[in-house]
Amino acid sequence: MRRSLPPLNALKSFEAAARHGSFRAAGDEMCVSHSAVSYHVKQLERHLGLLLFHREPRALSLTPAGRTLYASVRDAFTRIADTAERLVAPQGGDVLTLQVYSTFTIRWLIPRLKDFEARHPQLKLRLVTSQWDVDFSRDDVDACIAIGHPHYTDLNYTYLFSSEVFPVASAAFLAHHRLDQPEDLRRAPLLQVHPSRSDWQVWLDRAEVAGVDPDDGLAFDSYDHALATARQGLGVALAMEIYAADELASGALIEPFAPLRATHPGSWWFVCRREQVSLPKVRALREWLVEAVTADTRLTRRPPAPP
Repeated sequence: MRRSLPPLNALKSFEAAARHGSFRAAGDEMCVSHSAVSYHVKQLERHLGLLLFHREPRALSLTPAGRTLYASVRDAFTRIADTAERLVAPQGGDVLTLQVYSTFTIRWLIPRLKDFEARHPQLKLRLVTSQWDVDFSRDDVDACIAIGHPHYTDLNYTYLFSSEVFPVASAAFLAHHRLDQPEDLRRAPLLQVHPSRSDWQVWLDRAEVAGVDPDDGLAFDSYDHALATARQGLGVALAMEIYAADELASGALIEPFAPLRATHPGSWWFVCRREQVSLPKVRALREWLVEAVTADTRLTRRPPAPP
């Protein structure tokens, strides 16, 4: 027996409004008025007999029923788009959109991409760099590499590695600023990465140093910028081994308080929607990443205990 589906235009309007959190933004994307989007969503709500959005003057949020429907509609539209892409361009291969931190991309991922491309020539990797974590309910990405903890039951987390944080500075800076003890940082300009502003405090707590304000100096939106500034002798930056290993090896940066390091509270993960974890393109990237980080002896693989 043929199953009755809700109106397709209503589902398209609902998906866009849920992803953007706005009827107006959904209308802009679909090239229709926001009132048309609102009408289609109301049509869908009448069809289902359920309220899908909480509507407030300046806010639009999903109800529990809306969240359940959005997860299903998002997955269905993603699968349809993937299938259509393969049918239209069967020789072009799959496209996988990966969001990743810019410093990780520049300093670790890009130098290894030739190996991935050689192994998976049919797969096109589209990189989106950001300092902020993905919101899979809204962002149009297939997967991300993120540092933190597994939080969401609708996402799949694959452990990659763990990190330690520690201060670094250039030889020129250390020639004019004495850093014999961690307490000497009270008199040194610190370089902050504001999307990761708690990282400095992790190391200061480990070193049992008080009276240091990491937010008092220059602030940057990425570790790459802070480390580049430290190389120029303008201050002390915080580093992770995955970011600063090459500069430490070459002497461009020096670790003044070695071996005093602090374990970062968050681990690195490959994250995707749970319903997409078995897709061939997602599985190929996940397996390659695990192999690549395992082969990098500078990285620490210490999987956290399950909660």
